[in-house]
Amino acid sequence: MNMSKIKSTFKEIRKNHIAYSLALPAMIYTFIFGYLTLPYLLISFQKFNYKLGIWKSPFIGFDNFEFFFMSDRAWQVTFNTIRLNFLFIVVGTAAALLLAILFNELKGRRFSRIMQSTILFPHFLSWVIISYVIYSFFASNYGLLNQMLAWLGLPQENWYSEPRYWVPILVTVNVWKEVGISLVIYLAAIAGIDSSLYEAATIDGANRRQQIRFITLPLLMPTVIILSLLALGKIMYGSFDMIYAIIKDNGLLYPTVDVIDTYVFRSLRTIGNPAQAMAVGLYQSIVGFVLVFGVNMIVRKVSPDNSLF
Repeated sequence: MNMSKIKSTFKEIRKNHIAYSLALPAMIYTFIFGYLTLPYLLISFQKFNYKLGIWKSPFIGFDNFEFFFMSDRAWQVTFNTIRLNFLFIVVGTAAALLLAILFNELKGRRFSRIMQSTILFPHFLSWVIISYVIYSFFASNYGLLNQMLAWLGLPQENWYSEPRYWVPILVTVNVWKEVGISLVIYLAAIAGIDSSLYEAATIDGANRRQQIRFITLPLLMPTVIILSLLALGKIMYGSFDMIYAIIKDNGLLYPTVDVIDTYVFRSLRTIGNPAQAMAVGLYQSIVGFVLVFGVNMIVRKVSPDNSLF
């Protein structure tokens, strides 16, 4: 039986060798950076020495984890990381679903394609460029927002010294940048829905709102759940490039927007110990795995057909 399975596998590869060749670069990348790097997790438990390497460096147990967990900022940056990523997932998913349904209902296909391209464009901009766009809005002296407040006779704000504003600002900016790519995925999922379902609903007297509620949304849920589960796996990883490009080393904003990645980066910039960075990375990976596994178990009990595994 095993030999027959092997033969059928090779037959499948020969039959669809072009499709498998397209996936080969991704497979090689995953193998090198996803599996060959696993032995380096040992660094988390060692006093790592570049000369000795991972096999001869002395083990020190969980001392590297104390660097993070015994600091006075550990739980604050953990909370900030989870809160920001949770808001990114919830608000981003809601915005992408709303836009996907809206564009699907538009009659003017030319206008719809132009708007889709416009919304997708920010996804290809770097966070460095976006940080300067944000600065042009929120700069204290010449920012567009403060100039509008002055024109309206309202008091100006020093935005870069007020932590309470930056959670909604970062959520809005993240959604603006990333909603386009999710929109494309949801539109593709809507395009795959059998049109006969809508025709049957129309014959039964269902209006467009009822068709969206009872056909479009339920059939989009598997895609929404899968994307959300994949996003939950990275909920402990703060968007370092976004946070550091926009906030930089502004200590006034750390209470609400400082995440694990930026905190570790600033700490290791002065300490320079890779073992401590690996320890924090292992902590983030374990929590992400537990969240994905736990949420998937809940989804599997509620709706087995929509679970990831």
